[in-house]
Amino acid sequence: MAETKTHTVTVAGRPLLLSWSGVTDQGRRRETNQDAFLAEFPLFIVADGMGGHAGGEIASQSTVSRLQAAVVAGDISHRTIEEALARAVDDISEHPETTDEGTGTTLTGVYLDDGGDQAQWVALNIGDSRVYLLRDDRLVQVTTDHSVVQELIAAGKLSPEEAEGHPYSNVITRAVGASELTAPDYVTIDLRPGDRFVICSDGLTKELTDYGIQHFLRENSDPAACVDAMLAAALDNGGRDNVTLIVLQVSDPQSSSPEGDTAE
Repeated sequence: MAETKTHTVTVAGRPLLLSWSGVTDQGRRRETNQDAFLAEFPLFIVADGMGGHAGGEIASQSTVSRLQAAVVAGDISHRTIEEALARAVDDISEHPETTDEGTGTTLTGVYLDDGGDQAQWVALNIGDSRVYLLRDDRLVQVTTDHSVVQELIAAGKLSPEEAEGHPYSNVITRAVGASELTAPDYVTIDLRPGDRFVICSDGLTKELTDYGIQHFLRENSDPAACVDAMLAAALDNGGRDNVTLIVLQVSDPQSSSPEGDTAE
């Protein structure tokens, strides 16, 4: 069972409560789990590895390890994230088990940027793992997939419905891997109590529609309960891939008190 962690932050003199939970699962059909995630304030990311039996795991774990070091160093920004990713690319290319040119990993997530006049979330993305935001009971996909299918949709050559069963649905156009690094796409999001994020690999979105994700968010106010429910549903629906997700929510501590351990 996943556990909820909470962290109180003060933004513009006002305390806000962040609570989150994350989980990764091998799924029903894969022999290994090539996903990895990091959920340590202020950075919450998911990496979905690819490339050979061990290559994907090497790529995702190297990426998470380098980003975790940046969190420990206490400086998360565009610059430090891209420096960490550049080091991860070196780690991947130099690893003795990395022999497949296709070795790499997606990367997506959010971090809290409170270095300016106004604190805000920054979503980042490379590949087809996703960040969703539930705000005012409306679910939106914050990130844009870097995939062949998404390019066809953008060009008007494919509908979203046709994309679901397309033979190139798993082909991505950008990754963190054993080649020159391409910087993530970034999207800024204002910080607002009541917001809930879902950060996930495509192992979740292969098995749950956006409506399904929204349903489980509505039905489960606690992040850990929500994570457990969505994982169980993804596995019940087939679990064709590794499944990794983080649920992160923002609340006003004066009006709510989520259960769980407190992370200082």
